[in-house]
Amino acid sequence: MNALKLAFTAAAIATVAACSPTAEVTQCTSAPMSDWQDQAQFQQNLVSEGYQINEFKVTEGNCYEIYGTDADGNKVEIYFNPVNGEVVKREAH
Repeated sequence: MNALKLAFTAAAIATVAACSPTAEVTQCTSAPMSDWQDQAQFQQNLVSEGYQINEFKVTEGNCYEIYGTDADGNKVEIYFNPVNGEVVKREAH
């Protein structure tokens, strides 16, 4: 490969790497799932606190994540530690 092709290839790789989104995973727990709170009961507790849950999922980082609204009607995305229910990350939209 001549120097020009090598330089072009290196620049192209650097551009793709710089433009690629870095997936930041929010990590909530390393505890085994047997230590986690029951998903249905956890959701019911949130609803009783005034949350409206549009989507509930278990994330790659071992979190309970909800999309919905809080008691004040604000759109939220919240990551909870499934063991103790602690809020690990909260984003209002």
